[in-house]
Amino acid sequence: MIKRLALHETVDLHEIIAFKNLCLTKTATMSKLAQDEELQAILTADTAAGIRHIERLKEFLTNRGENE
Repeated sequence: MIKRLALHETVDLHEIIAFKNLCLTKTATMSKLAQDEELQAILTADTAAGIRHIERLKEFLTNRGENE
């Protein structure tokens, strides 16, 4: 059985991805400006996690939920 995302789910995913991109941009920018090494490490880790999250969310749009 093929599962498909409803229109409102697709729109919600686009909104979440846009928000995550904004957060990722801010985190990446702030990590370069931070002077504390521990804070830089936290922000760098958050940037890597944000990239993984965005890629996973994009999979839902690309696959249209067919493999879930």
